[in-house]
Amino acid sequence: MFTDSKAFSGFSVDDIDAAKRFYGQTLGLRVSEQHGMLTLHLAGDRDILVYPKPDHTPATYTILNFPVDDIDKAVDELAARGVQLQRYPGMPADAKGVMRDQGPPIAWFTDPAGNVLSVLQQ
Repeated sequence: MFTDSKAFSGFSVDDIDAAKRFYGQTLGLRVSEQHGMLTLHLAGDRDILVYPKPDHTPATYTILNFPVDDIDKAVDELAARGVQLQRYPGMPADAKGVMRDQGPPIAWFTDPAGNVLSVLQQ
């Protein structure tokens, strides 16, 4: 039934303007706005819908992963742009906030609405 559907994902935020600044300016993604919602235009024609939700509750899981070739460079760039990495109990991270011991090197951060994002080295 949906074999040829160009499905896409979406998530909510509590402030579209803050999300637009964060995803467009801080992370440098191409963002468009229509009907009070954002579309994040990711590489490979992978669009994601960001919609406002007044009673938004941040996702407690990672909603978006950004694969990179060099996690140290990516983490340094995020820090330079004012993004703080998250640290979670029981998940050992190095001084930069990168967990390197369980799977690929990965670091988590949140958007202004509190949704969890990650950067991970391929």
